[in-house]
Amino acid sequence: MSTRLAAGDDIIARRLDTIDGASVQVPDPGRLVHLQFRRFAGCPICHLHLRSLSRRYDEIVAARVSEVAVFHSTAESLRQYQSDLPFAVVADPEKALYRQFGVEASLASVLHPRAWWAAARGVAQQRSLRAGMGPGEEHLGRPADFLISPQGVLLAAKYGAHADDQWSVDEIIALAARFGAGS
Repeated sequence: MSTRLAAGDDIIARRLDTIDGASVQVPDPGRLVHLQFRRFAGCPICHLHLRSLSRRYDEIVAARVSEVAVFHSTAESLRQYQSDLPFAVVADPEKALYRQFGVEASLASVLHPRAWWAAARGVAQQRSLRAGMGPGEEHLGRPADFLISPQGVLLAAKYGAHADDQWSVDEIIALAARFGAGS
């Protein structure tokens, strides 16, 4: 079992490669970072959630938050589903970041009725639903959200209890306001 992080923990600075060949710095010296851990590339629940962030991305940027989404899929798999997102998407097929941040998988992630409802809505919105999953991908992953200061201090963390348990855009913006949005 991984060790979960808590507010006040220091986050090691790192440069993460994105699926579009760029890189992103975590922490970001000029902004808060919302580092979110998602499930697999074709996850309909993740699709639904990330599209809600995309629709309100201008508000997230205005709140001085840098958005970074991590998946335990390969970059190639992610490009099929997530290449149109306006924020950084990072492939972590070896789950190294997942272990470092204490993000786990559990059967409970897909047993909750809210996860079923979100999956059904996500499938309806996805352009295509992939048959099967890629190497290392699994249905049992839980989401997790972290808000990191420019100085590398973890300001807030949420470990999802099920597959559709993550911060909303309103919660991200409220946290940014609470912690001074990059100050």
